[in-house]
Amino acid sequence: MNYPYENLENFTLRSLLNRSVAMYENEPALAKVGKEAMSYGALNEKIQDMVKLLKENGISKGDKVVLLSENMPNWGVAYLSVTYFGAVIVPILPDFHPSDVHHILRHSEAKAVFVSEKYLATIEESVQNSLKLVIKLDTLEIVSELSSKDYLSALKQRTKEMTQRISNSVEKPQEDDLAAIIYTSGTTGHSKGVMLSHKNLVTNALSAYNKVTITKEDVFLSILPLAHTFECTAGFIVPILHGSSIYYIDKVPTPSVLLKAFEVVKPTMMFSVPLIIEKIYKNKILPRFTGSFIMRLLYKIPIIRKILNSIAGKKLLKSFGGRLRFFGIGGAGLSPFVEQFLIEAEFPYVIGYGLTETSPLIAGSKLGEKPRFKSTGTPFGGVSIKIKDKDPQTGEGEIVVESPSVMLGYYKDEAKTAEVMEDGWFLTGDLGYMDEDGFLYISGRSKNVIIGAGGENIFPEQIEAIINQQEAVLDSLVFQQEDKLTARVHLDYELLDKKFRANTNPDVKVKEEINTLLEQMRNEVNSQLASYSKIVKFIEQIEPFVKTPTKKIKRYLYTS
Repeated sequence: MNYPYENLENFTLRSLLNRSVAMYENEPALAKVGKEAMSYGALNEKIQDMVKLLKENGISKGDKVVLLSENMPNWGVAYLSVTYFGAVIVPILPDFHPSDVHHILRHSEAKAVFVSEKYLATIEESVQNSLKLVIKLDTLEIVSELSSKDYLSALKQRTKEMTQRISNSVEKPQEDDLAAIIYTSGTTGHSKGVMLSHKNLVTNALSAYNKVTITKEDVFLSILPLAHTFECTAGFIVPILHGSSIYYIDKVPTPSVLLKAFEVVKPTMMFSVPLIIEKIYKNKILPRFTGSFIMRLLYKIPIIRKILNSIAGKKLLKSFGGRLRFFGIGGAGLSPFVEQFLIEAEFPYVIGYGLTETSPLIAGSKLGEKPRFKSTGTPFGGVSIKIKDKDPQTGEGEIVVESPSVMLGYYKDEAKTAEVMEDGWFLTGDLGYMDEDGFLYISGRSKNVIIGAGGENIFPEQIEAIINQQEAVLDSLVFQQEDKLTARVHLDYELLDKKFRANTNPDVKVKEEINTLLEQMRNEVNSQLASYSKIVKFIEQIEPFVKTPTKKIKRYLYTS
C-alpha cells in the first residue's frame, strides 16, 4: 500500500517524529488547556534529552518501559522517547486496579516506569527486582528512592563509558520491531497484552488519509485516556503526523470542565466514546423537546423534529467552541436514536470502528459525506475486510480483517494468538455485514449473541440501545436467564427522586413506584421489538455497572 506522505524514511515512530519536527518545527504541538503549547522543536529537544537519560541509565532496545499517568504533554514525550531508540512502551490505563498494574509490571518484565505524581503510590507498592528505574512524569526526573540503588550506583561508575557509546551509536528501530504492548481490559474479563509494531501503528495513522484532511492549523482537544489505542493512534499519532496541536484537560472531563475547555481551546477536532455525546443528547437536548406535552407531540412529527434538531445542532456546535469540524466517535456502538439526532442536527460527526489488535482503525465514515444511518463506514486506506461464514439470508457473519496494522500477536500467549489469526486475517469476534457499496454494519459481538427459541440471532446491544432511550435509564444489560430474555437496568436516581418526591414525602412508596416504572418501561420497549426478542423481566441494577475504559459494560460480571 502506498500512502500519500513524502519524506517518511520508513514506517517507524522515530521516522514519523523526525519528519514532523523537520516540517513543523515552530508550530505548536502539545499543551495543557489554558497553557502555552510547546513547539515541535521543543518537543523534540525534550525527547532527545529523555532518550539520553534512558540510555545512560541502562535502558536499551527491546527493554519494556511502563507508562502510568493521566493525560498530559509529558505522556507524549515519554511515549516517543521510549520508542525512538527501539525500547518498548507499555501504557497502562489510569483506571486499572492497582493489582492489574502490578500484574502488568510483572508480566511485561518492565525495567523502567514513567509515572505521574498521582499514581506514585501504586508503583511504590510494586517496586521489584526487575524494575530498575522510576521516572516521575510531571518533572521527567528520576525518583531515586524508588529506583534500584545498587543498579544506579553501578551505572554511575560506567557513565562516561556509556555516554561515549551512546554518542557513537543511536539504535534505530526497524518497522517490524515491537513498539508497544497494550494490555486490554475487555468485556470478557481476560486481560491480554496486544503487541503492536512500529509498522502497525504508523501505517494505521497514515490510513486515515482517505477519510479526513488534517492540517497544521487543526487544534485537537484530547479527553479520552491516551493509554487506550483509539486515543493514542487517532488523537495523538495522527495529529503529530500532520503538525496539529493537541490540548489536554488535567481534570476529570465533567460537563462543566468540558464546556470551559471548549471555550478556551475552541477545538477543530476531537475524539469521543459514544457515552459522552449520548449523555449530552439525553441530559441537555432531549429534555427541551420532551418537557411539555405539546413539545412531546411536536417532536414526534418528523418534519418538525428535523427543524428542532437543526436548531439544537447549531447551539451544540457553539457550545463546543464554534470551530468544530470533526467529531470522531468510536470505542463502542452509538445509539441509533442519538445518531438520528446528529444527522438531523448536521453535526460533523464521524463513526469509526476498530480494535486494539488492529492498532485500532478498521473502518470509518468520511468527513463531508452524508453518513449512512447505523453504518460504521468503509475500510480505512490499506485495510481489507471480509465477512466470514456469511448467513445466506441476512449476509451477516464474522468480520475479519487484513492490513499492515494487524498486531504481531498476544504477548507470551501463542495459543490465544493462533485462535484469532487465520491465513494472515484477524478474526475480530464481531458480527456484521457489508452492503453493496462496501459500507460496514456492526450487529454485535459473537460472544454476546443470544440464540432465540426459533434459532434467531438476538443481539443484546441492539435491545439495550432501545432500553437506554428511556428517560429514567442510565444503562442496561440484556442476557438470557433460564432460556428467557432478562434486562438489568440502572436507573437515574436523581431524576427519580424528583419524580417521586422521595426526598420530601416519606409516604411515597418508592420501591413500589420503581417496580411499576420498570414494568411500564418493559412493555414500552417490547412494543418496539420482534416477538422472539421480547424481554420477560426488568431487574433493577442499583449499583452502576462496572465498565471497560471505553465505557462498555463488563458483561461477564453480570451474566454468569
